[in-house]
Amino acid sequence: MAQQKDVGGKPPLRRRAVAVGLLKVSSGTRRALRGGRVEKGDPVAAGELAGLLAMKRTPDLIPHCHVVGLTKSRVDITVSNAGVRVRAEAEALDRTGVEMEALVGASVALLTVWDMVKYLEKDARGRYPSTSLGPVRVLSKTKTAVDER
Repeated sequence: MAQQKDVGGKPPLRRRAVAVGLLKVSSGTRRALRGGRVEKGDPVAAGELAGLLAMKRTPDLIPHCHVVGLTKSRVDITVSNAGVRVRAEAEALDRTGVEMEALVGASVALLTVWDMVKYLEKDARGRYPSTSLGPVRVLSKTKTAVDER
């Protein structure tokens, strides 16, 4: 039997979660990203937008997730010497947490970048020897009571 957890008896709280992740890519791909030389366009902008859209669709992707009315969401992608880093933040005033929204946003953002740079990452056999996704993890999760003044 599959079912969602009953959260109807829980009070709405301000909830916030931040997820971070890393896409490891080759130095040549990092140079192309920094120099704006990716054939499909701007992977950073596309990844950030894709991450925001994914956060809103989390319950469509993860069967047991409740629909959460996000009050704030943000995705930031940076290119570092380690690879492509993402930070996804989700906030809501709701009865259940938003860590899955943050994790989905971070993951989809990085997958979007990978899709846009995969032609740079493939070797002669069509494999990705220097490309990997992860870790993607929850950096922080908070909940606070709503001030009803």
